[in-house]
Amino acid sequence: MNSPSRNLQTIVFILIAVGLIALALGGYLTSFSRTILSPFISAQSWIYSRYQAAQEFIRAPQDMAHLQQRNLQLEAQVAQLQAQIIELQQQLAETNILSALVDFARANPENRYQAAAVIARDPSPFLHYVIINRGSDDNIHHGMPVVTQQGLVGRIEAVTANASRVQLITDATAIVNAKIQPSGAQAVLKGQLSGDLILDLIPQGSQVHLGDLVLTSGLGGAYPPNIVIGQISGIRSQPQDLFQTASVQNVVDFNQLEIVLVIINFKPVNIEPLLPTPGAP
Repeated sequence: MNSPSRNLQTIVFILIAVGLIALALGGYLTSFSRTILSPFISAQSWIYSRYQAAQEFIRAPQDMAHLQQRNLQLEAQVAQLQAQIIELQQQLAETNILSALVDFARANPENRYQAAAVIARDPSPFLHYVIINRGSDDNIHHGMPVVTQQGLVGRIEAVTANASRVQLITDATAIVNAKIQPSGAQAVLKGQLSGDLILDLIPQGSQVHLGDLVLTSGLGGAYPPNIVIGQISGIRSQPQDLFQTASVQNVVDFNQLEIVLVIINFKPVNIEPLLPTPGAP
């Protein structure tokens, strides 16, 4: 009895399954399946969204720590790249300066030069000196002229084995014998406490104009001739005065000095013992 009944149930189930498949293939169960499965799909979506939220909550501290670490790494890389950019810019500036100095040296082959870097400045507002990284070990001696590709800087004032102090022409005690072009008038250039340059003892009859070039004259033996100093920027002339005076705009930017040239084949001449003593008969 059990065996025919079970066979009958199996046949019924098979028929029902075949019928459902046929109905599904025919599209008759689409609306029915949507109605039945819709609550299950919604429940599954809700459960999955809660699961995702729980995972994000658990991972959030780890992700935040990772992001902070990554941010620190990126900031370090940016700082390193900025330092490299600054270093490259400095190297480019130094290369441009050296190239200009080489061109200047080639244009003035009568002199021999020793390049030097400015490593310090006098902190006093009343003294105008710089320290360079060349000294007696580099054949640098007292009195040697110092120039750049623009013009005259000053002269060596004191020397150690590996460094020297340069008195700038803007120093209040600096004096340079000069001449004015194109007139050829002789004058004396003096530095000022303010850092300005004054051209004194210009003969009253000399024709001096704004923009005239001021060069070293070579008189006195302290500097070689024809080194550019600057241009006339102002003139003071009174008929009752014996001499004219003028202000000079220097061509060298002393605030931007980085590399200079020392003229090492020039030997200053000390003519002071040959000058007459004031008041002597």
